[in-house]
Amino acid sequence: MRNDRTQIAGYPIARLRRLRMTETIRSMVRETELSTSDFIYPLFVVPGKGVRKEVSSMPGVFQMSIDQIVRECAEVYSLGIPAVIFFGIPETKDEVGSGAYDEHGIVQETLRAVKREVPGLLLITDVCLCEYTSHGHCGIVRGNEILNDDSVALLAKEALTHAAAGADMVAPSDMFDGRVKAIRALLDDQGFQNIPIMSYAAKYASGFYGPFREAAESTPQFGDRRSHQMDPANSLEALREVAQDIQEGADIVMVKPALSYLDVIHRVKREFGMPTAAYNVSGEYSLVKAAARMGWVDNDRVMMEMLTSIKRAGADLILTYFAKEAANILGRSR
Repeated sequence: MRNDRTQIAGYPIARLRRLRMTETIRSMVRETELSTSDFIYPLFVVPGKGVRKEVSSMPGVFQMSIDQIVRECAEVYSLGIPAVIFFGIPETKDEVGSGAYDEHGIVQETLRAVKREVPGLLLITDVCLCEYTSHGHCGIVRGNEILNDDSVALLAKEALTHAAAGADMVAPSDMFDGRVKAIRALLDDQGFQNIPIMSYAAKYASGFYGPFREAAESTPQFGDRRSHQMDPANSLEALREVAQDIQEGADIVMVKPALSYLDVIHRVKREFGMPTAAYNVSGEYSLVKAAARMGWVDNDRVMMEMLTSIKRAGADLILTYFAKEAANILGRSR
């Protein structure tokens, strides 16, 4: 009797399954490798002491006071995660977001504390006014209009106070025109030429931000952010936004959110070849957590698949609430 191979005319010599048969072989030929050095871990800082309040829509994510943030940062650093990004919730808010650029504001004091206790950790700050304004918008509001140029001046001032307090990198997230140029000019003028800017260059007006707005207490009191954040239907516009931010001095460009915009991440990386970050946002995180709690998906498997897809699309850096969980898994696999 002839064997199966001789019975199938023209059977291919190449069998692609040969390199999938064992985990050792699969790992040897793997095209995309996640590393803890890819991750930036977002943290939410609130006033007080001993505060560690879980965000109801984001299991495992907490609002923390500075003392708790210091402990969290020490743990993050011990896991091999190289960087965190701080979002601050002030004691009081006002129409001009003055807490954002207060030299002794919540983020500024957090920077000083963490820099003292965990000096090896890279400290990045979100530069925006939405957490600090009483109306919840990213800038100064007049009537129904969010003012671009007046807001940019305050954002540059905020970035400067962050740099002075010890930030290693600033990340403007507002999506106002000209803010990278204004921040770069002010930082350079004040002697902070070596502080990089990671620009939220293509930030979309997304429905995936809901849980973040609970965590950062930044839900707009009226209207929305579609006048400055991008239309989800547009990708060519994203390339123009990224090109403008690079021209204005951005050192790293970011796409936000990640999963619904993998095509944009890929195009940005291919077009510009710049260090590219992607934000695996709160809604993406919460969807996995909710489904995992219901037993519908395997949390760890889906998490790692999602993060790998973001890296595969072209992201060099991934801002993700999964950072600690993923770092633990990567640590066990070494």
